[in-house]
Parts: sequence; structure tokens; C-alpha cells
Amino acid sequence: MTAAERDRYSRQILFPGIGETGQKKLLESRVAVVGCGALGSFHAGALARAGVGHLTLIDRDYVEASNLQRQWLYEEEDAAQALPKAVAAANRLARINSSVNVTPVVADLTPANIADTLEGATLLLDGTDNFDTRYLINDYAVSENIPWIYGAAVGSYGLVMPVLPGETACLKCLYPEPPSGAQPTCETAGVVNTITAIIASLQVSLAYQVLVGGEVPRQITTIDIWSGAMRTRKQPVRDPDCPACGRREFVHLEGRRRVPVSLCGRNAVQLHERARPLDLADLASRLEPLGAVRRNEFALRFVLSPYELTIFPDGRAIIKGTTDVGVARSLYARYVGS
Repeated sequence: MTAAERDRYSRQILFPGIGETGQKKLLESRVAVVGCGALGSFHAGALARAGVGHLTLIDRDYVEASNLQRQWLYEEEDAAQALPKAVAAANRLARINSSVNVTPVVADLTPANIADTLEGATLLLDGTDNFDTRYLINDYAVSENIPWIYGAAVGSYGLVMPVLPGETACLKCLYPEPPSGAQPTCETAGVVNTITAIIASLQVSLAYQVLVGGEVPRQITTIDIWSGAMRTRKQPVRDPDCPACGRREFVHLEGRRRVPVSLCGRNAVQLHERARPLDLADLASRLEPLGAVRRNEFALRFVLSPYELTIFPDGRAIIKGTTDVGVARSLYARYVGS
């Protein structure tokens, strides 16, 4: 550790739980943050400020004005430019701590890309908003013996749980199937920005304990910041019949492509309709006579009221204005091609 690093992180070094040995471990650590929304943007900022040496930020979405209420790294200009969240986060982190190596990945985490995307990471942080991706993270983490920290928040309520493969219950132990019925989302139930900050802080605190080799509490923590209730309960023991950590059947790692998915109450559908890259400049020239087009190096946005298509160089698209997969596919085929 250099003298400058000792000075920058001196307050952490003074804390007995971290110390100089722990700080050296943080500087050498590689952490992946999956999802750079309300939770993940806080994760990334806190980890960078703490001196975690290598961060991989994965997010499939772009910054919108409605994100700014709770997503801590983004500014109005990011939303105006419709920058991908991973890119906007990396840009901001470079100004917060230029010594941290940050790799932004503008993509949906899938069975086809998860091994390459998360290669080298020794800890995974959950900043996602859906069980499909969490099950995929869980399968990968258990199969590779990598710890990960589960977190979720909506309304004024949130929960946190560490998953330490071989030691604790995994996500599949607790939720063999995703919760049934309509579930509240930030778009349908709202969210208070303090609950996302608290849940993300607890996740990062657990991450520090994992990274420095501390004793990680084996517990589930739930908080409702509106009622003031905070509860912890001992984490259940591993289920020997769990498909993932018991029988080691990693069904979510199977397959090559993701099915179309409606995005968390956002009146939008994400599609993976092409297996080859797109030339966004060429696509822009074809679409400009038909509607409003904006393009940067990361994505193209095409507005044809009442729909808005955001198309990425890998062929992935987010079609806003519908939750009907058939309508979304029809729009994609009509304006992008098959």
C-alpha cells in the first residue's frame, strides 16, 4: 500500500474490523455488481470510495429521469443523453476514485454470457429487480463457489441475505419457485429512496466482511423504514434436497438466450431477437424518415408514438409503450428486421 492509499483510506484502516490488512485485501478485490439501479448504483459508489480495486458493473438499461430520485450516481445530463447505466456509473466513478479499475458491461446477464462477464469476480452483489436474474446469479455463484449478497427493496420495505456457498442456505433453498401472483414493483407501489440506501448499505457492509475475511452474520435482515420495524432472524440451514446447492442441478445456467421479458412494471418489453451485432449508424439512417431518432455509441432510440424503441449494438432492444411480447416483436421485426 502506498502512502497516498494509507492516507485516503485511513479512517477505514483505523477501524479494527478492517485494519491495514483488510484494506490491502479490498484494494486487491474483484467485485461484480449486477444491476446498476437504486441498489447497484449505491453499491458501486460505496465500493469505489472504499478502494475496492476492480469493479465490474453490469446493467441492461439506460438512465431515465424517474431514476434520479433514488439512483445515486446519475445526473440529469445522463438521463437527457439516455446513457446506459453501466457507462454513466463508470464515468462518475472515474471522478470519485480514479485508481479503481471499473469495467462497464451494457448487457443483460444471460446463461450465454455469465461466465465471461463475471470471470475473475470473487464476490457478487445483487442490484437486480427480478427473480429470473437472481436465480441465474445463484446458480452461477453456487456452481463456482462464489459468495453473493441478495437484496431487494420496494415501497418502504427491504431485505438482505448473504449467500455463502457450502455454508448457508442459497436463494433456491428459500424460494424454490418465484413468489406467485402479482408482486409490487417500484413502478406500481413506489419506493422511498432511503430504503434503497439502507438495504444497499447493509449489502455492502456484508461485502466488506466477506472481502476482508471477517465473520459474516448468517441472518436475514428485514426493514420497514416507514414503520421503523427492523428484524433479523437466523438464516435457515441448507436444504439437502435444494436443486442448486443440494443436488447441484443448475437449470438456470442452461440455454443460450433469454426469452422476452416485461420489465418490472415499466410498460416495456426487453427482446433478444438477433444473434449478430447491429450497425446503429446504418439503422439510424433507415429510421430517420419514419420518426425521431437519437443515437450515441451505446444505443439508438427511435420514437414512433406511442412506442419508443431503444436498440443496443448487440441487437437487444427495449420496447417501451407495451407489455405485449407479440406487439414488441412485431415492432422489432418491422423497424429493425428479423
